[in-house]
Amino acid sequence: MKTVLMTGTSSGIGYEAALVFARAGYQVVATMRNLDKKHTLQEIAIQEKLNINIKQLDVTNEQSVQTVVNDLLQNNGRIDILINNAGAGFLGALEQTTLSQIQDMMDVNFFGTCRLVKAVLPSMRKGKSGRIISISSVGGVSGHPFNDAYCAAKFAVEGLMESLAPVAKRFGVQISLVEPGPVNSDFVSSTLHKSPELSAELESDYRAMLDRYSLAVKNAFAQLGQTPTEIANILLEVASAEKPQLRYQTSELSHKMVGLKLVDPTGNKTIELSEGRLQ
Repeated sequence: MKTVLMTGTSSGIGYEAALVFARAGYQVVATMRNLDKKHTLQEIAIQEKLNINIKQLDVTNEQSVQTVVNDLLQNNGRIDILINNAGAGFLGALEQTTLSQIQDMMDVNFFGTCRLVKAVLPSMRKGKSGRIISISSVGGVSGHPFNDAYCAAKFAVEGLMESLAPVAKRFGVQISLVEPGPVNSDFVSSTLHKSPELSAELESDYRAMLDRYSLAVKNAFAQLGQTPTEIANILLEVASAEKPQLRYQTSELSHKMVGLKLVDPTGNKTIELSEGRLQ
């Protein structure tokens, strides 16, 4: 029975992935920052007799990460798969975004991934086996208006994993990035909830663009959004692949958006696509 360590399993993709992997026969260590949110997952695990062990883990806390990983290695002997899913979003004009808010985005989305990878990699290297799967986004390849801080963090995750992949492969450790587009979960609503209000000085210049972009995003989610379960099933496919790819887009939309960026070295087509959402 393979052991998979997941972060951010209290809701959305992480929650569904914990169930999908456990139902497929994996031993799942489902972690979340706030254990007050564990009850629904715990109840289903008990009802279905699933092998899910729920633990508290804060990806922004080095000691929290090390404690969970060390305990898991001591009790299980190995970690076969790490799924970096914990993350946070932020929507707002860069001028209204504080440096502290940008640092928070980097800490959760990027440094959180770094902490987990650094914690599990030594045992995987010594065991000559393992898989590290990080949830990125189309926003990790292609920048999106008013997502400056979030996209910067996801770009960093992409650079980290792409750079690590050929080195880790020499030790039998496979690296993959999963890049969803719109996903209908609590992630978007929580992102909008955290977005700061425009100041009086910025209102006239930014309000119309911000409203148009927000409407375009809402329409995209309503018409093209995937479910967390769809993404969870793709994660299972990635984890089970004999020769996993570095990058996986989860839909035709995300494939098109990422492809547009990768085949256009000038970057002009990406900017044109984003401009269309502001007009």
